[in-house]
Amino acid sequence: MAKRPIFEEVSEGARPTAPAPVSIERPSGARRAIRAWLYLLFALVVTMIAVGGLTRLTGSGLSITDWRPVTGAIPPLSAEDWAREFDAYRQIDQYQLVNRGMTLGEFQFIYWWEWGHRQLGRFIGLVWGLGFLWFWLRGRIPPGWTGRLLGLGALGGAQGAIGWWMVSSGLGEGMVAVASYRLAVHLGLAFIILGLIAWYALLLGRSEAALLQARRGREAKLFSMSTGLMHFAFLQIILGALVAGIDAGRGYTDWPLMAGQIFPPAAFELQPLWRNFFENDGLVQFIHRTSGYLLAIFALVVWARGRRSSYSATRAGFNLMLGAMAAQIVLGIVTVMHGAPWPLAIAHQLLAVVLFVLIIRARFLAQYPHGATIGKGRT
Repeated sequence: MAKRPIFEEVSEGARPTAPAPVSIERPSGARRAIRAWLYLLFALVVTMIAVGGLTRLTGSGLSITDWRPVTGAIPPLSAEDWAREFDAYRQIDQYQLVNRGMTLGEFQFIYWWEWGHRQLGRFIGLVWGLGFLWFWLRGRIPPGWTGRLLGLGALGGAQGAIGWWMVSSGLGEGMVAVASYRLAVHLGLAFIILGLIAWYALLLGRSEAALLQARRGREAKLFSMSTGLMHFAFLQIILGALVAGIDAGRGYTDWPLMAGQIFPPAAFELQPLWRNFFENDGLVQFIHRTSGYLLAIFALVVWARGRRSSYSATRAGFNLMLGAMAAQIVLGIVTVMHGAPWPLAIAHQLLAVVLFVLIIRARFLAQYPHGATIGKGRT
């Protein structure tokens, strides 16, 4: 057999053809529709957080003394039904020690708050269930997303069970409110669900191809720092729930001192010692304040790194985050100095939602940047 010259010319007809380019974008499914559905769930969860806060502030959380996930959706419809519910409430210590002599009309007021809170939870579950089934049965869920969306529903179901676990803590002997640490778990899970919904909605806002392209410009250090900031903000939310759970925000209304001192008096008066970190209003508020100062300092450090980003959208995202952080600090101080009236308390809680989501958005922009660049970025 004759050998073929190594550098033999290959004619146009014999030249091998290059393989057709393979698209890196997966089938998009119903990305925009799923994103709209997630936005609806997001709005409902935010409403749930606000209603839950108002339920607590009106002292309504213990007005329904049993947990009936399905049949409880039907409220009392007759005088006998109301008498039965009122009689059950009069057996617990909150009535005996705090609300003795309450009229039926006053009971109905707090009952409707708690019933509405639970009913909204059922409605959120229904919106999730119907939406998921619609997309799943029609084969419209993008690859890799079924587990994520199922996980949201599982967390929602767990949240309902934790809600009853929280309420049941206030029905025991000597209890006139729910346990603050259970309240913190309940609120914390609500923010986890909210954060996941926000992150998923951001991901679905771009195609898979666009995300892969954007990730090439990932700012790893900034992403790591913003991840730490997100976790720190979540911790501060948990500490705020502990403050709310024992009404610690109303005990010390001066600032920056507490009862004229840097450290609150009688901070360790409860026994055993660990109880003070959950039940001593002075120490719990002091920890929340101190953590807030540290969070603000860390937010400034992260913002300073973010403003050096090469991407205009990322810089804008961190500017928004810092603005919300400053507003939340001011609102927190004003809330304390006014004894935490319910309008300020709810505003403080809702602004925590805004801040948490803006931190998540800034983190997303560090991971998947887009927008105009300024060369190598600021130093």
